[in-house]
Amino acid sequence: MRIKIGYELVFDVPSPAPMLVMLFTHPSRLGDLERQEQLNVEPSVPVQRFMDCFGNTCGRLLAPAGKVRFRYDNVCRDSGEPDEVNPRAEQVPVEELPTDALPFLLASRYCEVDQMIEMAWQLFGNTKPGWSRVQAVCDWAHGHVEFGYQFARPTKSALDVCKEKQGVCRDFMHLSITMLRALNIPARYATGYLGDIGIPPQPYPMDFSAWFEVYLSGKWYTFDARHNEPRIGRVLQARGRDAVDVALTTSFGTTTLEKFQVWTEEV
Repeated sequence: MRIKIGYELVFDVPSPAPMLVMLFTHPSRLGDLERQEQLNVEPSVPVQRFMDCFGNTCGRLLAPAGKVRFRYDNVCRDSGEPDEVNPRAEQVPVEELPTDALPFLLASRYCEVDQMIEMAWQLFGNTKPGWSRVQAVCDWAHGHVEFGYQFARPTKSALDVCKEKQGVCRDFMHLSITMLRALNIPARYATGYLGDIGIPPQPYPMDFSAWFEVYLSGKWYTFDARHNEPRIGRVLQARGRDAVDVALTTSFGTTTLEKFQVWTEEV
């Protein structure tokens, strides 16, 4: 399967502003791209690439005053297989977890694990540890939260989502991740492209999507509390503790987003 991916973002920048951008395909998918990855910036300015502590490709630049455009276009080859399902996957005891999985048990900016431990065990303490418990959390978050772009708020945390019962895809993931960490299951946030492949077209503008990954039986598995079904054609951009670690752009100065267009479709 071949999937066309890309985006165009336009910012109004009143005065020069340093920016961090996470607008690249994840290194694990670079071998699937049909063309060498190239981030186009107009006007042309140097973009210094670096790898963050989670293994994501990032960039830094000084955005000049005026209109600044970021554009990317490529084709990614994909197996066409849906997300892996393994009901036999088992929970790994904390003392046996690899060291690099431990940060994904802890509280983070949008995931107040310490404040939701009691609730998590009340809701899911009687479920079977492992895949069944993760799916129970996913089912609960999917049914607990109403999706809507009008519910988006940059400061909304998992605790807020739990109380308000409304949010966008990242909110579904933050709530699930927080519950799972409270249950001693490592869970990490992921973001990337996810088109309407293998499903009826959805009545929403195309956007980047969020999902999450859990560590069971020695590997990471993909889950998605918003859609709550295996999907085809995820193209990963970045992973982290929560949305803070994978922000598309971070500006150290005033910038206004004027255009946001994403495309991901089978070709």
